[in-house]
Amino acid sequence: MQDLRPIKTETDYQTALKEIENLFSATPNTPEGDRLEILATLVDAYEDARYDIPAPDPIEAIHYHLESRGLTRRDLEPYLGSRARVSQILNRQRALSLGTIRQLHQGLGIPAEILLQPYRVRKSKARVVLQRTTSSRKRLQSPSPVLREAKAQYRTQRSRK
Repeated sequence: MQDLRPIKTETDYQTALKEIENLFSATPNTPEGDRLEILATLVDAYEDARYDIPAPDPIEAIHYHLESRGLTRRDLEPYLGSRARVSQILNRQRALSLGTIRQLHQGLGIPAEILLQPYRVRKSKARVVLQRTTSSRKRLQSPSPVLREAKAQYRTQRSRK
């Protein structure tokens, strides 16, 4: 057996990984088991110093949590709200709020530091608010230029029918 020494280079690292692979079935509390444990600690320290492992995406973490525990989207409803809200969050149409992060952390044990990571939320198309009028027809109400344009497109499409 070789003497153990710190892992300083990529070659040392690869050599240690090969030796760990050879010792993987070693019995604990034997000289081989002890060597395996020491090598694993050295490799772990080398990887921590050399390789930056980014935190997972919060939505991917939720999907992983569901899959690994055999849960469904319905199991998220007590923590996130309605079925529609669960769908919006998992489809990246709605961001997680601090309240939902807290509930997912406390209820399902998903680490809060993962859920707090920034992630992309898909921007939805211009929202068009429908408002009932006294004649029970639906009228578009658009407070912004984007919504006014959507209203104009809607009217054009309706008039073509």
